[in-house]
Amino acid sequence: MYMNELKIPRERVAILIGKKGADKKKLEKKTNTKINVGKEGDVEVSAEDNFDVFLTCNIIKAIARGFNPDIALTLLDEENCLEIINIIEEIGKSKKKLIRMKSRVIGTKGKAKHNIERLTNTKISIYGKTVSIIGDIEDVSIAREGIESLLKGAPHGNAYRLIERKLSLKKTL
Repeated sequence: MYMNELKIPRERVAILIGKKGADKKKLEKKTNTKINVGKEGDVEVSAEDNFDVFLTCNIIKAIARGFNPDIALTLLDEENCLEIINIIEEIGKSKKKLIRMKSRVIGTKGKAKHNIERLTNTKISIYGKTVSIIGDIEDVSIAREGIESLLKGAPHGNAYRLIERKLSLKKTL
């Protein structure tokens, strides 16, 4: 029996569990695991197969980083991955700068986030001090480069052009 423990934000516990435990049961069924969730956000995952535990922990991390459980479950597809960018590592510890950089990634009325998701066919969640991306491995890598360029202060147009250039390179390979 393999087991792993992780901690998720307390406010995300209800989302992981779902109405009457539906989301937790669905995740357990799809991954052949047993999940125990504490009220403080302590989560214990166990299974007969170590890979099932690893995969389930990744899905739980995605939920903890702000994703809807149905989007997080797309990580069951081996072509998809979860990438978490720690904004603090990119910009330092200033709270004002953190708020400004999160706003840059989100954009006016969510436009920047939506554009990057649409261009790269990924899903993006900005939560706490992180930006998380779910999608095809190559697309996630391209989305990450675009987001990192925004965090380094590049104009939005330049970040979109970088993404489009990388996508066109991907298509030619």
